[in-house]
Amino acid sequence: MPLYFKSQARSASIPPIGDYKNVFGGDSWSSNDWEKKAPISAGFFRIEKGEPCVYYYEYDDVKFFIEGECTMKDETGQKVVAKAGDVVGFKKGSTVTFSTEGVARAFFCGQRAKL
Repeated sequence: MPLYFKSQARSASIPPIGDYKNVFGGDSWSSNDWEKKAPISAGFFRIEKGEPCVYYYEYDDVKFFIEGECTMKDETGQKVVAKAGDVVGFKKGSTVTFSTEGVARAFFCGQRAKL
């Protein structure tokens, strides 16, 4: 099937990331079923006010923020605040700390197999 459709994917429940109680992420789609060499996976990310989330990227990734504001700081000290409508890319091998004072949501797409 060349076309994949998932109705209301944004409203689907997404699991917590690691041991964090305020950070969530889950794949809605992946090419992993047919593309083994260089699969891509996409889904939704949500962070709520609370403990900052430190994440090491083992793959290239991009997030398109659809709600709220999210502060991200990488291991070099570079800091950005993304708002709804902003796009942020993450290079493989980088470590990023995410935080928010409210709730932020993003759609992501990463060069990796489905988790």
